[in-house]
Amino acid sequence: MSKAGSRILGSVRSARAYARGDVTEGFVAHVPAEVDVKAIRAKLNLSQAAFAKRFGFSAAAVKDWEQHRRQPEQAAKVLLLVIDRAPEAVNAALAEMAMA
Repeated sequence: MSKAGSRILGSVRSARAYARGDVTEGFVAHVPAEVDVKAIRAKLNLSQAAFAKRFGFSAAAVKDWEQHRRQPEQAAKVLLLVIDRAPEAVNAALAEMAMA
């Protein structure tokens, strides 16, 4: 796995542990209350199904997020923000994990 991919996955794991309450000291995550999943997906020019498949979400979850029936959990919000800012790094990290 690349160094960037390792750092991103490490950050997502840390944020998830924080969101679950497993880690309460030394980490402050500033995650917005809402994430515009549709805008992130549209920026990548992917269908809901393709976006879900590429990044490991269920198609139903993506649909529900976009229709504001529910919000992503904290860890999913963190991943969505990383996808929004560095989709190539997430793609690389996931591709390397699939080959392992």
